[in-house]
Amino acid sequence: MSTPSKPGIHPVVAEVTDRITRRSAATRTAYLARTDAAIDKGTARGRLACANLAHGFAAAEEPVKSGLRSGRKPNVAIVSAYNDMLSAHQPFRDVPEVLKKSIIRAGGLAQFAGGVPAMCDGITQGRAGMELSLFSRDLIAMSTAVALSHDMFDAAMMLGVCDKIVPGLLIGALSFGHLPTVFVPAGPMPSGLPNAEKARVRQLYAEGKVGREELLEAESQSYHSAGTCTFYGTANSNQMLMEVMGLHLPDATFANPGTPLRAALTRAAGERTVAITAAGGEPTPVGHLVDEKAIVNACVALLATGGSTNHTMHLVAIAAAAGITLTWDDLSDLSAAVPLLTRIYPNGSADINHFVAAGGTPFLVHTLLKHGYLHDDVLTVSGRGLWRHTREARLDGAGEQAGIVWEEGPKSSLDTDVLRPADDPFAPDGGLRMLSGRLGRAVVKTSAVKPEHRVVTAPAMVFDDQADFLAAFAEGRLDGRDLVAVVRYQGPAANGMPELHKLMPALGVLQDRGQRVAVVTDGRMSGASGKVPAAIHVTPEAALGGPLARVRDGDLVTVDAGTGVLEVELADAEFERREATGRAPHDVEWAGTGRELFSGFRAIVGTAETGASVIRPLPAPTEEAPVVQHV
Repeated sequence: MSTPSKPGIHPVVAEVTDRITRRSAATRTAYLARTDAAIDKGTARGRLACANLAHGFAAAEEPVKSGLRSGRKPNVAIVSAYNDMLSAHQPFRDVPEVLKKSIIRAGGLAQFAGGVPAMCDGITQGRAGMELSLFSRDLIAMSTAVALSHDMFDAAMMLGVCDKIVPGLLIGALSFGHLPTVFVPAGPMPSGLPNAEKARVRQLYAEGKVGREELLEAESQSYHSAGTCTFYGTANSNQMLMEVMGLHLPDATFANPGTPLRAALTRAAGERTVAITAAGGEPTPVGHLVDEKAIVNACVALLATGGSTNHTMHLVAIAAAAGITLTWDDLSDLSAAVPLLTRIYPNGSADINHFVAAGGTPFLVHTLLKHGYLHDDVLTVSGRGLWRHTREARLDGAGEQAGIVWEEGPKSSLDTDVLRPADDPFAPDGGLRMLSGRLGRAVVKTSAVKPEHRVVTAPAMVFDDQADFLAAFAEGRLDGRDLVAVVRYQGPAANGMPELHKLMPALGVLQDRGQRVAVVTDGRMSGASGKVPAAIHVTPEAALGGPLARVRDGDLVTVDAGTGVLEVELADAEFERREATGRAPHDVEWAGTGRELFSGFRAIVGTAETGASVIRPLPAPTEEAPVVQHV
C-alpha cells in the first residue's frame, strides 16, 4: 500500500510544535542521551551475573527457561492493571497467557513482570477513596518502573484502560525509554441504557422525584458488562490518545471485549511487539516514539473529540516524563484552531460504539491528517507514518488462528450527527479554554455547554466540601437564585484533587429551572463534565494560599468561557487585604481508606498546571551535573 500524500501542517499546529521543541531542547536532549546510552549497551539481561539471571528464570517453564538461559530471543515484559472489580479491566484476566503464546509463536519470550493498582473512579465518586485517585497515577508509574527494573526485558506490553492507569503506565514506561512498548486495549462494553437517559434519571433522583431503586436500575442498565464505560470520559479518552500517539495497533482501540476481532487484535499485538525489538529488526524504543510531534498529536485528538479535561494534567505529566515541556497555553492555542469533530456523551447523545459505527478512529485520523491537524511523520508501533491509523482492522481466518488484515478505512462519515469531517465540524474550536484572572488560572470545557450558558456572573456561594454543597441543595438554600458555587480546598495539596461529579446533577437541576449557575473549583470534573460551565483545576489552589481562599459568600464572580476570564468584582486592594478563610484537612483528619499512607504525596505534589505530579522532571544538565548514562 502506498503512503498517502502529505498535506501542509496547519500553521497553529506547526507553531505550537515548534515552540514546544525549542522550549524542551535541553531536557529532551538529555532524555534521549540516557535512552540512547541504554540502547547502545544492548539488552541488560546479557550483563546479569549468573545468580541474578538464574533468579530471573527459576520459575519459568519451557521454552522460556531455555530461551532466557541462552539469551538468543527477545523477552517481553507484560505489565497489567487487571482486576475483576473494574469492568474495563476484567477482560485482561486471560490476556497475559494469550500474549505469551503469540509472542512465542513470533519467535520471542514473555514473562508477566508485574501488576499495578487500578482503582475505579466510578465506584469512589463522592467517597474518601476518590481522594487517592489522582495520586494513584504516579503510584502506577512507580509500580511500572519496579516491574521493569529487573533488567530482564527487551520490550514491554502495557495492559490498562482507565483514568489514571494508562497515563501512569506510560509515565513508568518512559523511564525505560529504550524499551519498545505496546499498549493493549480491552475495548468498550456494548451499548446499554443511553447516556442521556441515565443523566435524566440522575437528575430526577437529585430532585427527589425517583428513588434509589429506580436510580440503581438505570445505572445497572448503563454499566452492565465487561468493558469500558461507553461515555467519552477519561477512560475512552485515554484509549483514543494511545492510538493517535501510535502506541496501539491501528483500529485496535474500540473493538468490544469477548469478540473474535478483539482476540485477534490482542494476539497481533504480541506478535508486533517481537517485531519492534532489536532482534525483530524494527527497533522502536518508546522514548523515541513519544516525541514532540506525538505529544501534539495527542493534544489535537483530545481537542477534536471533546475529550477529558483530566488530560490537561496527564498530558503535561506524560510529556515531562519524555523530557518535553507542555503547557496549558499550548493546549489553549491548539484548542482555538482544532475543530470539534465528534458528539459523544457528555458532548452529545451518542456513545463510543456509535462513534465506531460512524467511522471511528480511522476516519477521525484520516480527516485530521487530510486537513493538516496531525503530524503524519511520526513513529508508531506499526511503523513510521500515522496514516497507518486510517486503516480498519479486519479478521483474516477463523478461530484461534485468525489473524488481522488492515484495509483502507472510510473517507466519509457514516453518521454526521456523531462524527464530522474537519471541513464541516460541529464547532470551529476544540471546546477547551484557559481562564485567568484574580481567582487564578483554570480550565473550562465548553463542548457540552450551550453558548447561552457559557458566561455567568453571579454571587458566590462558598463551600469547602462538596458534601456541604449537596446539603445546601437538598435543604433548598440554592433555590431561586443565580450563583457561582465556589468549591475550594479540593486541589492536589489539599486532599488529592478528587473529581466532583456529584455536583453536576444538582447544578443541572438549578440550570434547568432557569437559574444562572456555574462552578469554580480547584478540584476536578473529568471527562464526564456536563452542561454547566465549570472552571476547574484552579491554580494556585486554596490550600497553598490561592485566591479562592479569600472568596466570600456574595462576592460577584464571573466565569466567561468566551473571553477566558475568571474574575471577582472587588477592588484589588480590598481583595488582597482579606484573610483566608476555611482550610484543607489536617493530616490527622485526612485518614481512613488508606489516605494516611499518601500524606507524603500531599506534601510534595506539584500544581495542576504542571501535571499535579509527585514525580519531579529532571532538570536540564549542566557542566556541574552532566547527563548520567549509567545503565
